[in-house]
Amino acid sequence: KSFPDKSGMASTLISAKLPPDVDPTKAPIAFGRRALPKLNREIQSPEVLTQQRALMALCDLVHDPENVYQAVQIGFLENLKILLLHHDSTVRQKTTEILYIMAMHNVGRQGLIQNAVIPVLTELLDDPEDICRKNTHQVLDMMAELPEGRGIFQ
Repeated sequence: KSFPDKSGMASTLISAKLPPDVDPTKAPIAFGRRALPKLNREIQSPEVLTQQRALMALCDLVHDPENVYQAVQIGFLENLKILLLHHDSTVRQKTTEILYIMAMHNVGRQGLIQNAVIPVLTELLDDPEDICRKNTHQVLDMMAELPEGRGIFQ
């Protein structure tokens, strides 16, 4: 909005309210090559809310095989493996969901095997949260059906 100031000229008034299309629960993410490294740092944050927001954003990004490849290359899987045993159920849920989406891509499956994620993931088969158990089962089911996943269950 513009309002005339003392000199009669228009001045700009900036509102302190968020625009209606901004969701405060979504993490602001960087674009391009910077997005995944930033999220990788954020999932290691000591603040649970920061971790949850980063995982929500990552969940959207890993649908793209290019992002899955980059995530594997920068070491996301080691950090996600740690989050599988997190005390917060939302963190565990989003982590298992991300792993399931990554397992849909060949590079993600290879990353799960190479980073020994499956043995840690099997610890969630008795998780108190239904959705964590469901996501875990889906990852294991997908891995068991593929030639590269045969050896991990023996």
